[in-house]
Parts: sequence; C-alpha cells; structure tokens
Amino acid sequence: MMNQEEQWLLPDGVEEVLPGRARAIEQLRRQTLDLYQRWGYELVFPPLIEFMESLLNGGGRDLERETFKITDQLTGRLMGVRADITPQVARMDAHSLRRNAPSRLCYCSSALRTRPVVAGGTRLPYQLGVELFGHAGSDSDLEVISLLLETLALSGVEQQVVLDLGHVGLFRGLLEGCDLSETEQNQLEDIYVRKARVELDSFIASHDLPAPAAKALAALPWLAGGVEVLNEARALLSHFSGALAALDELAVLADVLGARGVRLHLDLGELRGYHYHTGCVFAAYLPGESEPVAKGGRYDHIGEVFGRARPATGFSADLKMLAERAQSAALTGILAEGSLQDAAFATRVAALREQGERVVLALPGADNDPAELGCQRRLVAQADGWVVTDL
Repeated sequence: MMNQEEQWLLPDGVEEVLPGRARAIEQLRRQTLDLYQRWGYELVFPPLIEFMESLLNGGGRDLERETFKITDQLTGRLMGVRADITPQVARMDAHSLRRNAPSRLCYCSSALRTRPVVAGGTRLPYQLGVELFGHAGSDSDLEVISLLLETLALSGVEQQVVLDLGHVGLFRGLLEGCDLSETEQNQLEDIYVRKARVELDSFIASHDLPAPAAKALAALPWLAGGVEVLNEARALLSHFSGALAALDELAVLADVLGARGVRLHLDLGELRGYHYHTGCVFAAYLPGESEPVAKGGRYDHIGEVFGRARPATGFSADLKMLAERAQSAALTGILAEGSLQDAAFATRVAALREQGERVVLALPGADNDPAELGCQRRLVAQADGWVVTDL
C-alpha cells in the first residue's frame, strides 16, 4: 500500500505545470507559432511514439541513451518515446511530403528524456522548433538563426543573449588528414566534447599523426572568443581544404550577424551533436547560465535512411524554459454575479466573451473570491441592466 505522500509524489525531473505558468507558456506558444507562420513555416504534429529504427535514424548514437523504450503489444517490436522531435520532422520531409521546393516546418510538442540535461532539470521538455529542408548554404543558416533571435525577442531576452557559433566541419576536415580508425575517431571526438586537455595531449602523442594535423588538433578546442580567432584558425588549418571551407562558411555567418549587433562567441572546437550535425552549430546563452536557452545547426544527412537526404538546418528550444523569462500579460477577468437561468444575464455574459473578455461565473453557494478567480471587475444587476463595475 502506498502512503498518502507517495500518492502525489512525482518522479525526478517530472513536474506539474500549474495555471499561472501554464498560461505564460500558452501565451508564448501562440505568439511563436504565429511568428513562424509569418515566416512561411508550416505546423506539424509528429507522433509521440515510434519504432526505434525510424525514431533514432540519423541521430541514433546521440539520442539512443536519452530515449525511453517500450514494447509494442501489437507487434512485439521495440518502440521509443521521442527524446527529440527533429528526426521525426526530417522523416516527414523525406518520406511523407517529398517536396522539391524547400520545406519550412515548425512544431511545438512534449518530448521525454531518460535523464535531465542538468541536475535538477526537467525530463519533460516542451520542445519548440523550426526546420528548413532543401537548401545548403549560408542563406538558410542565416534565416534559421535570425528566426531563433526573433523567438528570443518574444521572450524579452534578446538583448542579453550571447550566440555561440561553431562548425563541426573544422574537426572533420582535420580528420581527413589523419589515418585513424573509427574507434580512434570516436575516442578523439569524446575528448573534444569534454575538452580534456591532458587526454588530448596523450592521444596525439600516442598516434603517428602528420605534424600539421597534430598541431591543429591540439589547438582547435581552445580557439574560442571573438572574430579574431578566425584569423588564427586560418593559419592553423592552411593544409586542410575541407576545414578551410568550413571556416569560410563560419566567417560569413559571423560577419553578417556581427554587423547586425548580435553578441557572438566563436568556439571552433565545438562538437555538440557531432554525429547529428554536419555543418554550422549554434547556441544562445544568457549571462551566468551554463545551458543554452536555444540551440541548433545544420544536419544534411539525417533523412538518408528514408532514401532522401536533403540539406537541412534548424533549431529547438524548451518553451517552458523560455516562458519563465517572458513577461506574460496579467490575468484579468470579470466576476459575473447572476444566473444563466436569467436570459438577459446570459446574453450579456455571451456578449462580453465575444468581445474577448474573460468572464467567470459566480456559482451559488461557492466561495467566489475575486482574487483567487483572477477577477478585478464585477458584472452586477443595476437599474439599467447588467453593468460591469470595478471591484
């Protein structure tokens, strides 16, 4: 038998969303989806659960540990509850829509993760995002980044944001000059993600790498800062054409965004979602916070498993996290003190609601506290009919 306390206890990382916070989240959701519609993005609703093979397609290695797994009682096959919505949207573009023109898709739905990103964080993000399929190049990257900044503007935090920019093509371009096995590449990638300097030095010393590659691999994780690091990197990567091409793409983004006054931080050793992304990666940070409020990047091969790998770029954010920082409108309402059995009263209440007013009925015999009901005005009967007055 469960005791009374256990009956309302929730799992770690799983939280209730009470009315005030729910209202703030919903207000921001409506504003962001309206924004995306104005930019030409179409709303989709991917399924909550899917077979593991399709759910983890291009991003499998990065998402497999984050995914709750269940057995389908109809087929006996293994299914997963989505931990990230992006792969699902990629499948929709590649398999269901199959457009030749660029597809601009957006979504806003719950996801579920086996563990929170940070200690004490949520395992139930309310994931908001956009994906642009069918174009490879800086213009589509800039469109998505610009829309990310517009999204943050709705939350009122855009002036505080620092945009972190990187490009996984820098690391990949260096690997092209090294004779490393897949296992060794994965080991090096893990060292880069953790920025483990001692382990990196040991790895390089224990492998017979070309001198230019060894020098560049040792320095790349610590090439971070303002746009000046691009010049440092150009000299360091001069022997690697693939890395230089990635650096040129990054320089274009930095020049355009810097000219717009966006606060930039370049991290040339960033490998977040390395097996997921293929090009530019970006994340928006607020002062004093270790986790980004939004992040994204290019992932050109994720639809390959469905036979149609279109270029793609996009971003996602946790709407619940953004709503905590947004200035939501105060709850207002009218407490209607009458009975729907009165036709004149019912007509007046309906008219007020048609005008967009929030009208709460005062139920007979209940404690109709205006403050608890979120009401600052009252609908009362007067000589000339039902009139709205201030409390």
